[in-house]
Amino acid sequence: MKKVYIGMSADVFHHGHVNIISEARKYGEVIVGLLNDKAVADHKRLPYLSWDNRKKIIENIKGVTEVFEQFEWDYAPTILKYKPDFMVHGTDWLEGPLAPYRDLAIKALDSYGGKLIEIEYTKDVSSTQLSLKEKIIGTTPDIRKATLKRIINAKDMTRIMEAHNPLSALILENLTINHKGKFEQFDGFWSSSLTDSTSQGKPDIEALEINNRLNNINNIFDVTTKPLIMDADTGGKIEHFELNVRSMERLGISAVIIEDKKGLKKNSLFGNDVKQEQENKEYFAEKIKAGRAARISENFMVIARIESLILEKGINDAMQRANTYIDAGVDGIMIHSRKNTPDEIFEFSKKFRKNHKSIPLVSVPSTYNSVTEDELAQNGFNLVIYANQMLRAAYPAMYKVAESILKNRRSFEVDKDLIKIKKILELIPGTK
Repeated sequence: MKKVYIGMSADVFHHGHVNIISEARKYGEVIVGLLNDKAVADHKRLPYLSWDNRKKIIENIKGVTEVFEQFEWDYAPTILKYKPDFMVHGTDWLEGPLAPYRDLAIKALDSYGGKLIEIEYTKDVSSTQLSLKEKIIGTTPDIRKATLKRIINAKDMTRIMEAHNPLSALILENLTINHKGKFEQFDGFWSSSLTDSTSQGKPDIEALEINNRLNNINNIFDVTTKPLIMDADTGGKIEHFELNVRSMERLGISAVIIEDKKGLKKNSLFGNDVKQEQENKEYFAEKIKAGRAARISENFMVIARIESLILEKGINDAMQRANTYIDAGVDGIMIHSRKNTPDEIFEFSKKFRKNHKSIPLVSVPSTYNSVTEDELAQNGFNLVIYANQMLRAAYPAMYKVAESILKNRRSFEVDKDLIKIKKILELIPGTK
């Protein structure tokens, strides 16, 4: 029989997919190239279902004789490898961001005499719209918690942005841009002790109790589905950290980052301008062990934030601490710096990656903000956190509006700078 190839991600499987497979069966045996997480995440949001679970669905559809892992969004390499007699695809790629892949597929098929069959796109269904409906329904703590590890494994760079309240999180949840044919978005949220405390008018000295911060995260989770990393400052006493890990995990938080400082916590960007002490690395390693032992699932990550460069102790001290924390079983390392260039973190990452190839390495480019995500990835980092930009953007905007209204005794002058009420209402789930 003739061999008929279909490429798909099949995350939200619907009758449009069934129609494509049914039509393909008319031409021969159907083989499906199922895009893996990395291939999908390079272009759009990570699939809700793992590749193995998506495979189980597709291989049990009548007419499918083989399901194999497809490693690229581009169909051409798969076509040239399997040389199918036919490739079947919907007409949704005739224009838009998928059009270049259509041209490449046709060229690959023509190279050996294969043929392209295009099926009219099923117009009464949309994977994108179904995904939007899933967002409204929400997700479970276990699914949300497990997503971060999948994203880190699937992408060269995982992009996390600070969200200090549900509205800021909703903006990040729904923001997608088309950049050079790829749909770019934020992969998750950062719950910052700095922005949480500042937004409540309190100093960044661990002044907010854990329940206050978890309640804010719970409110964010009520209206979003993406994973969240929590900044837990020093983690507190070991016994308290164990209890807090359980609370974080039950809520659906994916990871916690704790910094190796002790005493009254001060913001790291002050460096040695204020009195700050680094914790004994052996004691901090015990805190890491206790936190990991307290968790229920291995999907919850405990990440260590190293303050050696902040306190000007040098690369060697940072490396010694990294090795100690990795021996304790830590799930990732964040190296912090307040320099305005990434030189010292790149020096660290170069040494770090010699011995630690797979441990997630985290960057927070608040001061060295000219560095690009590509440069970070090339230097061994695979997770970037934009730690406070949303709050910092909100403050000057609100100040400007308030000042203008005071000056002009009316709001007319600022109206051009404000979002329309209708648009902001459309952002809130359940408004319509």
